[in-house]
Amino acid sequence: MNELIKTATRDAYGKALVDLGKVNDKVIVLDADLSAATKTIMFKNAYPDRFFNTGIAECNMMGIAGGLSTLGYTVFASSFAMFAAGRAFEQVRNSLGYPHLNVKIGATHAGISVGEDGASHQCNEDIALMRTIPGMVIINPADDVEARAAVFAAAAYEGPVYLRFGRLALPRINKEDYDFEIGKAVHLCEGKDVTIIATGLMVNEALIARENLANMGISAAVLNIHTIKPIDRAAIIAAAKETGAIVTAEEHSIIGGLGGAVTEVVCESVPVPVLRVGVEDVFGRSGPGAELLHIYGLDAANIVEKVKNVIAMK
Repeated sequence: MNELIKTATRDAYGKALVDLGKVNDKVIVLDADLSAATKTIMFKNAYPDRFFNTGIAECNMMGIAGGLSTLGYTVFASSFAMFAAGRAFEQVRNSLGYPHLNVKIGATHAGISVGEDGASHQCNEDIALMRTIPGMVIINPADDVEARAAVFAAAAYEGPVYLRFGRLALPRINKEDYDFEIGKAVHLCEGKDVTIIATGLMVNEALIARENLANMGISAAVLNIHTIKPIDRAAIIAAAKETGAIVTAEEHSIIGGLGGAVTEVVCESVPVPVLRVGVEDVFGRSGPGAELLHIYGLDAANIVEKVKNVIAMK
């Protein structure tokens, strides 16, 4: 990882939209009056004739996005995750998911690291909600390189995609020539005692945890699951067979997110002990994002403890 380069995935999203707009004049971006925060303002400044502010009306925005997509446009509809997945869930389900329309939902400010905005804006349920919609692709990038690649991959995919971006600046993990593929997990490190399966900003914490575990004589593999749906079942099954124990890590509720998806695969195919690191079925609270991650156990230290516990269960 490159600690010297730190970028929020929402910033990478905005820049990627501009670059995508250069090569694809069918790209249209909608925003619900949050373009400065979601970074879609970059696209607005570059292509004002292809940007539309729908106002604080996220449900209506999803309907507009669906309608534009039927005219042959690739539409990115953006807002905070709490509003894009939460407030507009019915429209996402019925107006985009059910007809399988070519709309990409750019959901920023996901997870508890939104910080000072507090529990009302800290969406720790969005992955669980989107996973229930048939045909919905869910991508949760771990750094700016992966976020950019995800935007281009989503645009090339025909159908609805939920893109999850964060507010905090994150270290760069991937090389710029990184080969991103929807539904394909990334093996970051090999190991023999346990596999840490992480997504989003928790991938960096998983890598830190691995270094700490190595100092304790524990060999941990690290798997980056950037696409939570469709999930890479083969990679999860292989990890379960190779190490016999798994710890999942996500900035999301432990209910219905990555941990739920992984345990579903493991229980059906290769039953091994699985422990989950995530938000423990509680609401968040206001505070600096980085501090909240530690308060709620979304850090390398908690991953290390879970690893020690899951190995004892083997």
